Parts: sequence; C-alpha cells; structure tokens
Amino acid sequence: MQRTALRRPLFSSLHTTLVASISATLLATGGSALAQSAQPAPGAKIKVGFMLPYTGTYAALGSAIENGFRMYVQQQGGKLGGRDIEYFKVDDESDPAKAPENATKLIKRDQVDVVVGTVHSGVQMGIVKVAKENNTLLIIPNAGADEATGPLCGANIFRTSFSNWQPGYAMGQVLAERGMKKVVTLTWKYAAGEQSVKGFKEAFEAKGGKVVKELSLPFPNVEFQALITEVASLKPDAVFVFFAGGGAVKFVKDWQAAGLKDKIPLYGSGFLTDGTLEAQGTAAQGLETTLHYADGLTNARDKTFRTDYAKTYKLQPDVYAVQGYDAAQLLAAGANAVKGDMSRKPEVIKAMEAAKVDSPRGVFTLSKAHNPVQDFYLRKVDGRENKVSGVAVKALADPARGCRL
Repeated sequence: MQRTALRRPLFSSLHTTLVASISATLLATGGSALAQSAQPAPGAKIKVGFMLPYTGTYAALGSAIENGFRMYVQQQGGKLGGRDIEYFKVDDESDPAKAPENATKLIKRDQVDVVVGTVHSGVQMGIVKVAKENNTLLIIPNAGADEATGPLCGANIFRTSFSNWQPGYAMGQVLAERGMKKVVTLTWKYAAGEQSVKGFKEAFEAKGGKVVKELSLPFPNVEFQALITEVASLKPDAVFVFFAGGGAVKFVKDWQAAGLKDKIPLYGSGFLTDGTLEAQGTAAQGLETTLHYADGLTNARDKTFRTDYAKTYKLQPDVYAVQGYDAAQLLAAGANAVKGDMSRKPEVIKAMEAAKVDSPRGVFTLSKAHNPVQDFYLRKVDGRENKVSGVAVKALADPARGCRL
C-alpha cells in the first residue's frame, strides 16, 4: 500500500511534464502537427455518396442521374481536383420515412465528402436535415422541394436542377399569354406536385387567369379515372398537371383513353413527358410542357453531351442525366479550387457559389440560395422527342422565400 502511494506523485509528475512538453511543442510550431493530421493523406480519394431511387417508380430517374454524374467524371480522367473518386450508393426507395437513416449511413458510416441526392421531394427534406446537422456538402440533382433553397437553405446545400415553383411558374405565364381564363390543376398530393401547382397558379392568376379547381390524389396512386371524369365535367379551357415516371405514363394514356386528348388541352411540368415518351407512345404526341431542358437545343455542349451519353450508355439522355452531369460539374468547380482537398470546405463552397456551369441546357449560374438561375423552355412532343419550340421564361430565378443566407 505504501509503495503504491509513493508512486502516484511520481507518475503524476511525469504525466504533467509530458503533457506540458507536447503542448509547448505544438505552440512553438503553430499547431502544425495537428494541422497535418487533419489533412487528407496524399492521393486520398474524394468520397461521393449517391442517395437515389434504384427501385420503384423513380428507378430509371435515379440511374440516369448517376450515369450523367459518372460520365462527367470519366471525361475528366476519372478525377476531380486531381483526386480519384470513390462512390457509395444507397437506395432511398422514394420513402421519406427512411431518409434520415439512409443519409446518416452515407455521412457517418461511409464518411462521404458529398451526398448527391435525390429525386423525391419528401425524401429530400430528410437528407437536407441530416446534411445540415452534420455540415456535409449536399448537391440536389433533381428534387425541387422549394424549402431546400427556401427556409431550409444552407451554405452547404446546392441544387443543379430546379425548384418545384419554377417549371409551374413558366407554364402559368405561357397559358396566361395565350389568353386562357379557366384552368383545372391535377397532381399527386405531395410537395413536388403541390409546389408546382402553386408556381403555376401564381403566374397564371397574376395575369388575369383563374384556377377553378385544384384536384389531387395521394402519391404514388395511379387510379386517375374518377378525377379525369371530374375534369371533363368542369369543361376548363385547359388542364395543368404534375406527374413523373411511371405515374406520368399511365396518366397520359388514361387521358387519351377517356377521349379528352383532342377536347381539352393538356399541359404539364416537363416531367410529364421527360424519360417517358417511349412508354407513352401516341398518347403523348403534341403535348406541351415547360422545363429547363429540351431536345433540339443548338449549343455545342449539348451536342457533345448527347453524343457521348449515347455512346457510353446506349441510351438517349434526358433531363435527369443532365442534372447528374451538372452535379459533377458543380462539384468539380469546388474540388478544383482546393486541388481535391475537400477538408477546405469554406473554399469549396465559395468556388461552387461562383461557378458558371456550362450545362447541356445552356449556361447557368446560382442564386444566392444556391438554386440555378436558368432559362425555361416551351417544348412539344414530336415522335420520341420533347422538341424546343421557344423560351417560356429567360433566366428564371426562384424567389427563395424564407432563405436567410
């Protein structure tokens, strides 16, 4: 007992001396030892986490986004900022309830530098929450949830697609300018649909039109017949809808089957006919939509993009592939600025904010809220293409209501 008591002061003294010596060394070197340990190892890879739908209604959309992203990286020799890319994937299943857990897997388990996701606006809200809590860089390659670049905006949150408000607003302007007065809207009852209709209504009614009825059904319900019958009874000048993926295919076919294709003009956000034309067949011919991408654009970037995508994947690209491609372009702007050292987050963010993205859709910049400021095209279905017929609204910026950046 006595020996133990005698040893404690000696150990304590040695420990204190050792700690003081280490502290003095760190102070004398300006903390360089700690700084070095925080730096990525030479040749460390940039970790990219895809959180996308790989099953269900939006599976094809998730694959197109990943294809576009990977193609841009391959065009840069497989590197961004001089660093190789390591990919991690999680199927978000288009299930909002699983979003926080799935996003946490990528951030905590896989320790990714950036999350790229997703398609479904409800799932997006869960990803935004987790990304904000962990200050993880997030690039949204599709989901247009207004909140992500509105009240929930953040320095680490970027979008390369659109806000739900934007394509709806663009079509609202088009129909008002055509002199239409009474319109019925129809959508799934979830964020993407409701916000798209809100944008449409804002533009349409500001120019004297009136939305006489707002109809909806739960996502991803595709039992449209009762609602189509109700639309027919209302006899509006036109109908504006928001549907995407498999649901868009069924709606367009049901609309034709009900005999309304040549009776009541049908318009939509571009997702109604993007990536769905082959399955929709003749039912889609002549439909007009508004979106930030179209077939038949004449810029050189789009020509190269479409050729390369077709060669690489034996598929024609769509808006989802473009958005994935541009997500990689935006990440490259940040990675190149820091030579691949993603730990220098403020510098990465600053470079991304200032980026001028040479997109297949046309060059775009980012708003203060990190949402694209971009042209919205009026497109018309011709064969298997959404052919550009004009610009609905030039350089349309989302109002980013509630953003405090």
